[in-house]
Amino acid sequence: MKNQTIFISSILLTLLALGVPAVAGANTNAGGSSYVYVSSVSLDPEVFYPYEKGTVSVTLTNDGNTSVGVTHPNLLASSNDVSIVNEDKWKTLTYIGSGNSITYTFEVTVNGLDGKYFALFTAETKDGENLHYPLTLEVDSEDLHAAISREPETFTVDSEAAVNLSLINPRDGAIKSVYITTSDSGSEIVPAMTFISSIAGNDVVEVPFAITPHKATNITFSINYQNGDVKRNISVVLPINPGNGKDAAVPTINNLALASQGSVSDLTGDITNTGVSDANGVVVTVGTPAKGTGSYPEYAVGSLASDDSSSFEVTFTSSDLSSVPLIIHWKDAYGTDYSVTKVLDLTSYTGSGTAGSTSTSSRSSGSGSAMQAGPGGMGAPGVMGGPGDMGGSSSSGNVLSSITNAKGGISSFYPVIAMFILIIAGSVAYSKRKWILARMKKQ
Repeated sequence: MKNQTIFISSILLTLLALGVPAVAGANTNAGGSSYVYVSSVSLDPEVFYPYEKGTVSVTLTNDGNTSVGVTHPNLLASSNDVSIVNEDKWKTLTYIGSGNSITYTFEVTVNGLDGKYFALFTAETKDGENLHYPLTLEVDSEDLHAAISREPETFTVDSEAAVNLSLINPRDGAIKSVYITTSDSGSEIVPAMTFISSIAGNDVVEVPFAITPHKATNITFSINYQNGDVKRNISVVLPINPGNGKDAAVPTINNLALASQGSVSDLTGDITNTGVSDANGVVVTVGTPAKGTGSYPEYAVGSLASDDSSSFEVTFTSSDLSSVPLIIHWKDAYGTDYSVTKVLDLTSYTGSGTAGSTSTSSRSSGSGSAMQAGPGGMGAPGVMGGPGDMGGSSSSGNVLSSITNAKGGISSFYPVIAMFILIIAGSVAYSKRKWILARMKKQ
């Protein structure tokens, strides 16, 4: 066996060095000549994995004008790294007609690691001519690669997003029967299964998916494929952590004011959309442990365009004002539901009132308690008082009460605006009093 291996290796080296064509001529006659040659060689797989089985198919074609008898086709290994199954299995004489072909298939096993290994196809014609054809078998242990090549910066719940899975074949030979399946119970994935017949060597294939997540989850892409008759598989995991995208609406609250009557609290304020897209169907309410009740357990704000604002009012009961969840619901242009919860500490918004059990306070109304009536009916410094109820406590208290009892937003400035209008009108009337009296006397 060792002598045979050395002999075959010598032939291979000689053929490779001299570039001898794999042909055989026979039966030269007046009518022409027959010409047999190796017209094609196919390997399955094209590139082997280490210690993988496969097949080598060699096709002989008769390009002459008469039939040629061929016998003893065989595949010989140059070393023990290539094993030939059923060597010398064709011992009969086969005729190849003019213009026809015949294919011989050999089962082989490559018993080596990454690299190139050599074999030699041989055949004889009936007239004793020999045909030799050197073959190269390549071994590569590198697998198919898979990666997520496209995904949104942020997934949003119940919103469809485009995802691409890239399949990269770094091998020199094609792989076949690529079958992709997905597994996840928290998302809708289209398509759930994908089949690709083959991926050429050193090629990339993009596989698109449409994913609609319903919760935070991990999506597993399982890729099964074949190299020859051997099945192999790899997998890729795509983590889904839903959130709000950069173009989502962003509700912001401010100008809060809290009024209490008995056990019912009345929270008012402004809500502004500081995002770049519109918020539709905005609804404001409270969450547990607070409970919506009274006139406005939920407040429908409506639509808020980007940079738009509106006022809201929510009535509720809660045993703990230090932690009141304020919940804001809205939809985007595609009807996708969004919500955000802002936990508020409203203890700093409560205080003692002067009218029964009702108390009203906000962060901007702290000066009200400083304006009390002074001795002799005079109000606080800078405030003119009068006899009895005409002191500074009464007049200033009424104005401040109208301000602090406002429902929040721009409406809270209406009393102030009205007061300034009255002051201006009074000033104009006073400056024109002589002219007005003169007109009245003439009438």
